[in-house]
Amino acid sequence: MVAAIEIVELTQSLIKCPSVTPADAGALDVLQGALETLGFVCYRLPFREDNTGTVDNLYARLGSGSPNFCYAGHTDVVPPGDIADWSYAPFEASVKDGLIYGRGAVDMKGAIAAFVVATKKFLDCLSDDNRTLSGSISLLITGDEEGAAINGTKKVLGWLHEHGETLDHCLVGEPTNRAELGDMVKIGRRGSLNAEITVKGVQGHVAYPEAATNPIRGLTTILSALQSHSFDDGTENFQTSNLEVTSVDVGNEATNVIPAYASARLNIRFGDGQDSSSLSHWIRNLCDTYAKDYNLDVRISGEAFLTPPGAFTRIVSSAVEEVSGTMPTLSTSGGTSAARFIKDICPVVEFGLVGRTMHKVDECVSISDLEMLSGVYRSVLERYFLKINK
Repeated sequence: MVAAIEIVELTQSLIKCPSVTPADAGALDVLQGALETLGFVCYRLPFREDNTGTVDNLYARLGSGSPNFCYAGHTDVVPPGDIADWSYAPFEASVKDGLIYGRGAVDMKGAIAAFVVATKKFLDCLSDDNRTLSGSISLLITGDEEGAAINGTKKVLGWLHEHGETLDHCLVGEPTNRAELGDMVKIGRRGSLNAEITVKGVQGHVAYPEAATNPIRGLTTILSALQSHSFDDGTENFQTSNLEVTSVDVGNEATNVIPAYASARLNIRFGDGQDSSSLSHWIRNLCDTYAKDYNLDVRISGEAFLTPPGAFTRIVSSAVEEVSGTMPTLSTSGGTSAARFIKDICPVVEFGLVGRTMHKVDECVSISDLEMLSGVYRSVLERYFLKINK
């Protein structure tokens, strides 16, 4: 029997670390201590690029054989906002009426704790039956998921490749459920493109427009063309691609001045019927058509991807149904996650807590959901190692 690890206490210990991206604040130390108790070999992987803070990451592995089942997640959290708005301090991990309050309770320190406890119980089961792990269990935990994602999962995957580490399948513990635990498993994600368009003009007096060039005309024409475009009707696994303008700015406080520039930012969430290269080309063509002088900055957060339904998705879905009593919907909705990097290495799906309070004031998780999620994760391990691979 391995040492006892309690889910509430571990969740609280993680929440009490104010690990707002890129700070770690001791969160990975807490996790590493729990994993080493279970026999994991842990590697701390700090990465840094110019003009970015150092980000600490963790890769831990139990066993050396194949297959290697990886659990991925992050210990960094978004800022809590105005602490005065919280009913309980965001980094005290207060427990009230069966709920644990704190930033990261749902996204996603609670899920990490649930997997550690699930692993502990799975190892206990093996020990009780005089069996050994037929393969490996690993964790890939980053401190840069809520930020720029420059020094996190992507670089850890590079480190794994350099050191001959192979991942066979991966489960990401992001909050995937909308209403109740068990209602949704993510088997892919839409792509995400961010663009900033700045149209340049010539500043001048509004009474003498012939001596100026108003950049707002060009920008609004571009935005109109962008927003009126119909991308697709969606596909079997992806909803309709969508564009949203998120900001328009001219930096002009005067009423009698034609501004020198006008800028806008936008985001496109796209399915597998689109790709970032063709979308970028389309935006640039519109800018060429409607603006004489402009700057265009396009950044790709990730391409659309899908893990086709098959043996691995059935393992996860069956485990969810067994524990929750609900057969989950397989979905590609929502934002981006670290899965967009991991999908290049191995099949990946996502299942975690109910995301109703994530990133909000009074973020909280129910203890009963934590215990149920841990049960799902344990069932996944049992199905993966004891049923599927026998």
